[in-house]
Amino acid sequence: MYGKDSVILSDICKRPSGFEHLSPFCYVNILDKSSIEEAVVNNNIDTLIHFSALLSAVGENNVPLAISVNGRGVENVLEVSKAHNLKLFIPSTIGAFGPTTTRDGTPDLTIQRPRTIYGVTKVYAELLGEYYHEKYGVDFRSLRFPGIISTVEPGGGTTDYAIKIYYDALLNGKHICYLKPDTELPMMYDTDCMTSVVQMLHTPSENLSLRTYNVTGFSFTPEQIAESIRKRIPTFQIEYNICPIRQKIADSWPRSLDDSTARRDWAWKPEYDLEATTEIMLELLTAKLLPPKNEPKLATM
Repeated sequence: MYGKDSVILSDICKRPSGFEHLSPFCYVNILDKSSIEEAVVNNNIDTLIHFSALLSAVGENNVPLAISVNGRGVENVLEVSKAHNLKLFIPSTIGAFGPTTTRDGTPDLTIQRPRTIYGVTKVYAELLGEYYHEKYGVDFRSLRFPGIISTVEPGGGTTDYAIKIYYDALLNGKHICYLKPDTELPMMYDTDCMTSVVQMLHTPSENLSLRTYNVTGFSFTPEQIAESIRKRIPTFQIEYNICPIRQKIADSWPRSLDDSTARRDWAWKPEYDLEATTEIMLELLTAKLLPPKNEPKLATM
């Protein structure tokens, strides 16, 4: 959309072999403000999209690192954005809500008392971003995402079963789920997720009545996604081995989100429902995981 040289990717490791097409690419350590600032100044950056974070289950296993990455990283990008007049997008999450939040049709403005360090640091990011917007005029924007479904391998989030189940369906024909069969959570397909970010970043600042919005696609349970897969792979099986930590986290999150404010302010509308997501996931993962076998060669006489 913006031209090949207009988006610069960054990480704290070298660009992996085979991904040379991901260019331009630079090193950035989110915990080192000068590292961020150097990348911004040297590349004339005008917008920061800040994805660095330890997700829910991973964060519970390393709380000090989660506080550092999810907290200090946010502080650093806000300070750099203030100093260089940048537009800043920081994603938030349904993990920013907690067990005392209304779980059905959860609105944008409601009680937020999360019980994970991931959720606590995301509330901090939301509030600190809004503070920098009010006090310093930083063009801070955030979206509270549900679980995101894509072909990228799971990264340690509680909702990541909704990715692994497709991998397991194709590779093993069976998935062992760590959540109860009736655990309903909001989700969104990857393309809708990217669309929501691009649309929000394009929206004029004066059209935004909030700085942090809910966005969502659809809600389902493990049993419902399994049934969607069985429509295409009739032999697929799902078993349950409940993880108490992940189940407790899931039970503290909304079952569905109200994103009517985003729909009103910047015409947000998802395209993918559960059936469309299952269709595209199985299609893409089949190509990724199950390359076609070589056709037999015909001998000519």
